[in-house]
Amino acid sequence: MDPFDGPGPRQEKLESAATSAGEPCVPWARFSDWLECVCVVTFDLELGQAIELVYPHDVKLTEKEKTSICYLSFPDSYSGCLGDTQFSFRLRQSVGRVSGSWFGEEDKYNRDAPLILQKELAHFYGYVYFRQVKDVSVKRGYFQKSLVLVSRLPYVQLFQSLLQSIAPEYFEKLEPCLEAVCNEIDQWPPPVPGQTLNLPVMGIVMQVRIPSKDDKPGGSPTRQGQKENLLPAPTVLPTIHELDLFKCFQSILIHLQMLWELMLLGEPLVVMAPSPTMSSETVLALVSSISPLKYCCDFRPYFTIHDSEFKEYTTRTQAPPNVILGVTNPFFIKTFQCWPHILRLGELKMSGIYTAYKTFLHKDKALIKRLLKGIQRKRPSEVQSAILRRHLLELTQSFIIPLERYLASLMPLQRSVTPWKTPPQIRPFSQDEFMATLDHAGPQLTSVLKGDWMGLYKRFFRSPNFDGWYRLRHREMTQKVECLHLEAICDADLLSWTKDKSEVEIVDLVLKLREKLMRARKHHLPVKEELLEKQENYIQTVICSLPEDLQTVLHKH
Repeated sequence: MDPFDGPGPRQEKLESAATSAGEPCVPWARFSDWLECVCVVTFDLELGQAIELVYPHDVKLTEKEKTSICYLSFPDSYSGCLGDTQFSFRLRQSVGRVSGSWFGEEDKYNRDAPLILQKELAHFYGYVYFRQVKDVSVKRGYFQKSLVLVSRLPYVQLFQSLLQSIAPEYFEKLEPCLEAVCNEIDQWPPPVPGQTLNLPVMGIVMQVRIPSKDDKPGGSPTRQGQKENLLPAPTVLPTIHELDLFKCFQSILIHLQMLWELMLLGEPLVVMAPSPTMSSETVLALVSSISPLKYCCDFRPYFTIHDSEFKEYTTRTQAPPNVILGVTNPFFIKTFQCWPHILRLGELKMSGIYTAYKTFLHKDKALIKRLLKGIQRKRPSEVQSAILRRHLLELTQSFIIPLERYLASLMPLQRSVTPWKTPPQIRPFSQDEFMATLDHAGPQLTSVLKGDWMGLYKRFFRSPNFDGWYRLRHREMTQKVECLHLEAICDADLLSWTKDKSEVEIVDLVLKLREKLMRARKHHLPVKEELLEKQENYIQTVICSLPEDLQTVLHKH
């Protein structure tokens, strides 16, 4: 049976229960809060890499997506990965894909999650556990299989930890084991930002905290107390997404400042590594290096010559796209020789970056000295990573704070927002005006790094990261003005205003207020519910003051 056809046992069970209860049922609803699907990819002598099994059985993947998952789930032959290997990939979803009922809840999750942890709308992440061991019973002499978790969530640590628990067991016991795991995931509570969750799987309980956008950047959010005494005691994961930055960057520490700038500016970068593990971890670490700023370009932690975007990304007829590609195949050395920035990883002495780029800011020699001293003193990797993460966070914040400060000055004054007029416009962003603020309110207030900060800002303004940041902030500011206008209307005496107005003007006001209320609820504007209810009551009072025929029309409208 084609694994993509027909209902699975879990679905049949749910549909049967739903039918007997006379209620509609959404199979795999909770499972889909976390994962799109679980795939097993195997090597077939005739077909090459092929999907052997998938849960849920009726998951809607296009042929293009299936092919991409197949090729991205195996290390290429140059990596020589014997034993067990874990890595990640990211693939573009097929054009025109519509995701069921997910978008309503999706909006809520993405509203409350930090930017860097929002669910992907146009890409899938793949988390891979690949096993290659000698096996004389197989024609090729090797057992080769990958267990792959496909998700829209960038929870690399959580899903790789989950794979460490389930993959070895699956390779021993096969399909029944996998179905049991999927049924357990289907019982998990949804990922709610700010909550600490207990996630049972295969006899253990993983305890995780889902970060919230309200968390202080770089802080250690307090865990919610767990009242129940869990047996077995939960395995606490300190993070669902943060990588060991020091392990990722140890061989390229002296290039850290340059790499941070390249990420900030969204420059095209190829990461050439000896294994998909190293390539994927390095790409994800680079993307996270400008946090809390969202990296708005494309990135592929592991990229192969079979990728559907291979031609698009390797064409020489135009400038390289704004993308980071993690590769392991030596074929790419020639293919990408015209790219402006190439990072080679491997042995400590061999690692380096090939580029003509000159950094705008000077290196932080004190940081490098501190980390090198940490290596000599055998300081734990997690401590070294914390030092690195703190440095990168402070560097990004020093860069962003002047922009945020200037942006705040573009907001209209609160006293200029009145109930009877269209709210005032947000002033347009002027690069020259912003540059003029840097002398007295620039990054030098919070950073000791010297260099051409102005030049860095000018280059940043031409990058996709500035465009993404500005669009998001402008939308938030527009919503803030909307909220202020709603609050001003709610505080006004509408009945007094209507006394000397014509019926046409009053009806026009009612329709406009209704539209404002509808928009506030649709876009989840941060306005207190009691204010919205007060507004609705006002509207009803105004309608009741009109003649009966108009009342009837407005109640129907």
